[in-house]
Amino acid sequence: MSERLLTIKDAINEALAQAMEADPTVFMMGEDIAGGAGRDESGGMDAWGGPFGVTQGLATRFGRDRVRDTTIAEAGFFGAAVGAAVTGMRPIVELMYVDFAGVAYDQMLNQAAKMRYMFGGTQKVPMVMRTVVGAGFRAAAEHSQTLYSLFTHVPGLKTVAPSTAADAKGLLLTAIQDDDPVVFFEHKRMYMQTSHVDEAPTPIPFGQARLRREGTDLTIVAIQRGVQFALEAAEVLAQQGASVEVIDPRTYSPLDKASILASVEKTGRLLVVDESYPRCNLATDIAAIVADEGFDALRGPIRRVTAPHTPVPFSPPLEDAYLPLPPRIVAEAHRLLDRG
Repeated sequence: MSERLLTIKDAINEALAQAMEADPTVFMMGEDIAGGAGRDESGGMDAWGGPFGVTQGLATRFGRDRVRDTTIAEAGFFGAAVGAAVTGMRPIVELMYVDFAGVAYDQMLNQAAKMRYMFGGTQKVPMVMRTVVGAGFRAAAEHSQTLYSLFTHVPGLKTVAPSTAADAKGLLLTAIQDDDPVVFFEHKRMYMQTSHVDEAPTPIPFGQARLRREGTDLTIVAIQRGVQFALEAAEVLAQQGASVEVIDPRTYSPLDKASILASVEKTGRLLVVDESYPRCNLATDIAAIVADEGFDALRGPIRRVTAPHTPVPFSPPLEDAYLPLPPRIVAEAHRLLDRG
């Protein structure tokens, strides 16, 4: 099979289509993922495909029994997804924005995540929750959060946050095949980013970080859109004489601790970039792991570049200041490298 240049949005759509072609137990549920109730499939009226068009064309291709529009009742259709998963189906259920997690959180926290444990390992819950995260879209405080940590904190849930189209496709295929519930985060500002993607349906294993740039002076571990910012910052730092290694963990439960610790062993310095709130976020968790298990390798303090502990502003200049953009990463790197 050949590689093509695809957007993250199209790579996710391709993964969904290939998974549904391969397994008749895979189906989808969500608000407006098929374009709205009562629309005519044959007329191509499923064109909306959710708020960002990710599922465009799938209702026409696979029918409305397998691509199901739901009412605005997340607790209900998430509960239905859990029920479908434990009775032999593989549902992919979409939470339109992660900001709405509260209305479906009980189904994930207390039902999907706990069933395998509570039934002594005999009960599988093979479901995927797809959801959208991220600021920078001028969507204000209730549609712009990055709440990875709410789900990574919960034992029994696997969490994934890809930063490239190839990773998005491969990791989503793995998520759909997994027998445990997986939360799959998609950043709204990254949907149109492109990378080369294999046409073949090739899963990418969970728990394997990706080395995005090699370096010797500083390790930057970055999360989803933070990877893009970190790579831009690393290029600036390289022009200033600093060699920066950038690691994209890709999955956070399970987390590839070994790759992070090995990089810190090499560079002696760690900076973590995370768009989410600073208290109890993924950056804090990664920093604590390295402090616990890699302290002897550190040549200085661990630093984090995160959002402030405040709701996402609607004002464009304030929202830009809220984000962990490359200039902030460069400034923190200088502090670690004793360059300013």
